[in-house]
Amino acid sequence: MISDITSAHFPQQVGIDAYGNGGFRFAEMSHKGSLLCLPNGMSGWSVSSPAELTLASLQPVLDQADDIDVLLIGLGTDIVAIDPAIRTALRERRIIVEPTQTGGAIRTYNVLLAEERAVAAALIAVENAR
Repeated sequence: MISDITSAHFPQQVGIDAYGNGGFRFAEMSHKGSLLCLPNGMSGWSVSSPAELTLASLQPVLDQADDIDVLLIGLGTDIVAIDPAIRTALRERRIIVEPTQTGGAIRTYNVLLAEERAVAAALIAVENAR
């Protein structure tokens, strides 16, 4: 068992089958905690609330910006404004950012991934799926 959720990594980008209870199900596995879905795979993410969303926490996204057209940010159960500096940094790298509730972000992510679009997601885990 991995004690540090941010060290967990699945080496490809796949759709998300379910969410809730503080985590996600994908690729016949269960992941506890928040999740980054990037072109190089799925990784644990230490962010647990929108207040923790920073450029530093999104550095893995910025590192892969050349392979991402759209970033979906699942903010948990509420929609809140994100820091304008984050929007600016992503826009400068030609990434469209869409902040929404985690459930909506997952649904859109799955559709765009199935369409083979250059999509990424930064998903804050929630207890109750909506």
